[in-house]
Amino acid sequence: MDLVLVLVLCLSVWLLFSLWTQSHGKGKLPPGPTPLPIIGNSLQIDFKNISKSLSNFSKTYGPVFTLYFGMRPTVVLHGYEAVKEALIDQGEEFSGRGSFPLTEKANNKLGIIFSNGKTWKEIRRFSLITLRNFGMGKRSIEDRVQEEACSLVEELRKTKASACNPTFILGCAPSNVICSIIFQNHFAYKDPDFLMLMKKLNENFGIVSSPWIQICNTFPVLLDYCPGSHKKFLNNNSYLKSYIFEKIKEHQESLDFNNPRDFIDYFLIKMEQEKHNKQSEFTIENLIVTIRDLFVAGTETTSTTLRYGLLLLMKYPEVTAKVQEEIDRVIGKHRNPCLQDRGSMPYTDAVVHEIQRYIDLLPTNLPHAVTQDIKFRNYLIPKVRFDSSTLNLSALKVLRENRHFHRANVYSLCASSETQCSKRISPLCLLFSGKRVCVGEGLARMELFLFLTNILQKFTLKPLIDPKDIDITPVNNGLISVPPSYQLCFIPV
Repeated sequence: MDLVLVLVLCLSVWLLFSLWTQSHGKGKLPPGPTPLPIIGNSLQIDFKNISKSLSNFSKTYGPVFTLYFGMRPTVVLHGYEAVKEALIDQGEEFSGRGSFPLTEKANNKLGIIFSNGKTWKEIRRFSLITLRNFGMGKRSIEDRVQEEACSLVEELRKTKASACNPTFILGCAPSNVICSIIFQNHFAYKDPDFLMLMKKLNENFGIVSSPWIQICNTFPVLLDYCPGSHKKFLNNNSYLKSYIFEKIKEHQESLDFNNPRDFIDYFLIKMEQEKHNKQSEFTIENLIVTIRDLFVAGTETTSTTLRYGLLLLMKYPEVTAKVQEEIDRVIGKHRNPCLQDRGSMPYTDAVVHEIQRYIDLLPTNLPHAVTQDIKFRNYLIPKVRFDSSTLNLSALKVLRENRHFHRANVYSLCASSETQCSKRISPLCLLFSGKRVCVGEGLARMELFLFLTNILQKFTLKPLIDPKDIDITPVNNGLISVPPSYQLCFIPV
């Protein structure tokens, strides 16, 4: 009986403390729905489509509001103006990375994507400089992409116009580009190591966008004590890191300080230069996570966009026909597309931007955090305490706002002329994240243009069903918009 009384008292104190914490924070933070003790607003959030839930909340509470994911307050910025004001106009103050418990467990807050403070600044600066040394933003990197585009076309020819799921092939092309930079390695599409890497990568992207992972990130205790797909995510992540570590060991054995071959060599040289600095960020563990970040970001974001793009092009064959007419007129059939062609192809360029806008690959963005206490639109957003992750900042990029886009919720280039399309490429289409903008953003844009134009120059896309029956609704819309699985035939032209 005494034990029961003690448990009841402890639970009561916990609930009261939870309510006090939440009400204390609400006096400083923007308004929002009243949270329940411990679970916050979780019952009001659709974890299958968080972005839709946030859009619905914004109708009641405006463009800046607070939600409680469990006991953790999250300030939501909804709409272009609010996001731009935070991430662009006050980019330094909003450049922190918010809490994402699953990846923190996997990466220990190292690397580029989910690190903060000194770790993030030093590793990001080093990565940008090194990637530029390997041609990022220069003609040399375009040559690599064009070579891979030719390999992609040849692999698609091997399907012999039969029905196929393009997921794996479309993943190989951007992956090989980034692998040539970080590993100095180009994989054959049937290489068993490559097949396994792509399998693990595809699985993890599906897992991280699932409703279960959104729930686990809201209640991190589930990651330790419950079975579920997060276990597979962590196992796959361990496989990737083990593979990278083996590559690093190979590089250590053959390293030439005067002739660095790739990103790993440059990092190892930097490690040697800082070996007497006990606070150095340049460690083997940080190298492993940084390589994993580059590999994942350089593969899945581009391949998912390509996969979704082909689905949209099949859904709207009139758009595809206009793109192919422009390709025939500007490039012809006997030379491969190059980046310089983009300036003479306004319709195709607009279609690439429209694909990115429509699919809204990261509908709620990755979580941000403020780096200092800041007043934002008359609200006080306190600096995140990195030891307890008391605040996340989720910047919702609304790329379907009707006031900025005509027919914003549909693929809206069907009836547009080239002249109209040249004016449609809006800054809203840019997948910006302020100071956190992806280090490979320029490479991704180059790949999307060159891969898509090469495919449409060489093939006709033939769906297995009537275009009007093609479903373009994402199967997962948590962290990432994942397109439904589909098959098509690549018919040589």
